[in-house]
Amino acid sequence: MKVYLNRAPVSGPWGGGNLFVSAFHKRAGALCEFVEGSMATPDVVLLAGLENDGYGISIDQAMTYQMYMKPDCKIVLRVNENDARKGTDNVDKMLLASSQVIDGTVFVSEWLRDYFVAKGWACQNNTVIYNGVARDIFAPQPKLANGKLNIVAHHWSDNRMKGADIYKEIDRFVGEHPDQFAFTYIGRHKCDFKHTTVVKPLAGKELGKELGKHDMYVSASRFDPGPNHILEALSCNLPTYVHADGGGCCEFAGPSHVYENWDHLKQILTGDQPILPNLTVANLRTWQACVQEYIVFLEATWKASQSGSASS
Repeated sequence: MKVYLNRAPVSGPWGGGNLFVSAFHKRAGALCEFVEGSMATPDVVLLAGLENDGYGISIDQAMTYQMYMKPDCKIVLRVNENDARKGTDNVDKMLLASSQVIDGTVFVSEWLRDYFVAKGWACQNNTVIYNGVARDIFAPQPKLANGKLNIVAHHWSDNRMKGADIYKEIDRFVGEHPDQFAFTYIGRHKCDFKHTTVVKPLAGKELGKELGKHDMYVSASRFDPGPNHILEALSCNLPTYVHADGGGCCEFAGPSHVYENWDHLKQILTGDQPILPNLTVANLRTWQACVQEYIVFLEATWKASQSGSASS
């Protein structure tokens, strides 16, 4: 089976989509014939986005290839986006339209699958595959041990739906309790922090080392499809608390680590109950295992068409 992916990896602190693309480029060649740089008559086109994004092909080009060049080629779409997470109004429409012409879908969380199924997702050949995480990079580190509860958060995007309202409350809170709490924010933001240690966007080993030395992770992200920042925090064995409107964040962190609003989170920080690691840590998978799951789904989608052709 020959697979073509319509994205190229980019180095540096980018989002989960780029982490997936990087992992697929690195590992898929050992599992299938990975077609890179040109179409070269693939059996499956895996779309990590609907546009060509300056590399590869768009969904329209994939459909043209399927229609005129290789009718038995299958088009599979990885869905890792929605309107709710960024406050846009065109992403859902484009994805829903694409669901009428693709041959398979990989959703990055059950929450995202249910989100689109409720809106009328047309493709019936769907699966859910969580993103992987580099367990050797995102691992527990020696703690700061400064006598405080050291809270950390990180995002590569500065979109306010990432949780600016909660992060500003944490900033104010640690300013009121400087001997008990500290807050570090890693990445891009649009907050007017006054009591927070802000660290430039990091990636890879630098990010893993910085995350792991803290005591607790807080995400305030809303409607997040398949948040890698949660997987990275969990892999560092940080107790990870997420907002009730976090979408995939809640699925990854587990129900015991969900807060409703700032007042609820403040109760968790100041209450008598111990802050414990998430039970969902055992569900984490490596990027190698993630890519393997993709190959299994792509191959099943492709072979279904082959057996159909043979019986017709």
